[in-house]
This record gives sequence, C-alpha cells and structure tokens, in this order.
Amino acid sequence: MANVTLGGTPVETIGNLPKIGDKAPKFKLTNTDLEDKTNTDFEGNRLVLNIFPSVDTGTCAQSIRTFNEKAGQLENTKVLCISKDLPFAMARFCGAEDIDNVVSLSDYKTGKFGNDYGLTFTTGAFETLLSRCIVVVDTDGTVLHTEQVPEIADEPNYKAALDALK
Repeated sequence: MANVTLGGTPVETIGNLPKIGDKAPKFKLTNTDLEDKTNTDFEGNRLVLNIFPSVDTGTCAQSIRTFNEKAGQLENTKVLCISKDLPFAMARFCGAEDIDNVVSLSDYKTGKFGNDYGLTFTTGAFETLLSRCIVVVDTDGTVLHTEQVPEIADEPNYKAALDALK
C-alpha cells in the first residue's frame, strides 16, 4: 500500500501503482455518455491516465485543465481523466470549461479500476475515492511512468508525465 497525506494527515491506499515495464491492468470505465470504455477502445494510442479524487476540487480541476491544454499537442496520445465522480459531474465540468481534448471516465460502478491499479483510498476522509496519480502507458500497454502524488492537495508533475512520452 502507498502512504500519502491529505492535508498532512497520513492516509493509505489499497496497494501500489503498476511497475514501470509491466503491462497496465485492463480496465472498464464509464464515459460521460454512460457507455462502457475499456483499454481496448484505446488500442494503438499512448495513454496518460490522469487519476484523481473528484473534479469538484481545485487541484483535480486544474489537472484536467492542464492536461486538456497539453493533450492537443500530443501525437498518437489520449489523456484519460479518471475519478469516481458520476459521469454527469464530469460532463458538467468539461462543458462549462470547454474541455474537449481529454476523455472523462468514471470508476463509479464497481471501483475495480482503483483496486486493480492499487490506488483506492482505504483510510481517511477520501476513503473509497481514487488517489491522485499519473500512469503513462505506451501503445503496447506497457507502463512507462507512474506518479503517486504524496500530498493529495498537490498537483502532479506534468512535465515528468509528458517527458515519458518522448
């Protein structure tokens, strides 16, 4: 399990992120049209998984904005913004913010994504939500980069995630 903090208070996750060089776990998530999306829907693309607790927090919203800005410049790459938010909340936010370069996905139905990727909180105020993480995956499903943000309120290292794609 990973140890991170929420406002300086230690919290734990269910496990650890996939290791660099391993195959990324398969997933099934729900998009804003309430359609199931799996990793096979994105085959042949590099993926940046921008994972966070909720779009309704400032840091999470900023990570979506930042990756939306950068995503249009990335060749053969999809940015997937993943949380346990209801798809309606993600659609509302993206519509209001003119976010159109990322794919919003939710783990609200089963929580399997968070468990399989080892990033569901098991303690603290955000228990059962997803920890703030970045996972970068190559076109063949190999993990190129991971980041478990140590303090939930902090933004991820965007540069390191994008540099993994070079």
